[in-house]
Amino acid sequence: MKTMSNDIKVGISDYKIAKAPDQLLTLGLGSCIGIVIYDKKNKIAGLSHIMLPDSEMFTTRSMIKVEKFADLAIPAMVEEIKKLQPNHGRLAAKIAGGASMFKLANDVKSQNVGERNIEAVEKALKELRIPIVAKHVGGNMGRSIFVNVEEMTVSIKMVNREVYEL
Repeated sequence: MKTMSNDIKVGISDYKIAKAPDQLLTLGLGSCIGIVIYDKKNKIAGLSHIMLPDSEMFTTRSMIKVEKFADLAIPAMVEEIKKLQPNHGRLAAKIAGGASMFKLANDVKSQNVGERNIEAVEKALKELRIPIVAKHVGGNMGRSIFVNVEEMTVSIKMVNREVYEL
């Protein structure tokens, strides 16, 4: 008998963790980045939809939403995966997003938010020694991510484009 799977939606500035046969999805990544961290052996995966590269400029730490920032969300999600699966296998990551969605004259920082998000995600994963095995980043189009935890496949969908398997 086949087990029913749930589609678990991850919103902006959030992350969720799922075990097979469930699926994770996040819609509308523009300059945001979707980070899939998974343990193929145990069929567990987390999907984070980060909005900003780092929390350093925010001085009131108690008001920070951890899930919004690459420097905080990724380590928190990894810690949660490890708690759920103490005998975890090797973790790996796939990332998508970081598009340059807005061209604002004389505003270099906002123009590069997607690029800064990509750099921050890559840095956080490197610090955690989690290899990025595939990525679909940059450009100027939004993306949606669909993660099949059972098969450990990650599909990227862009408007008016074929589905891209990561």
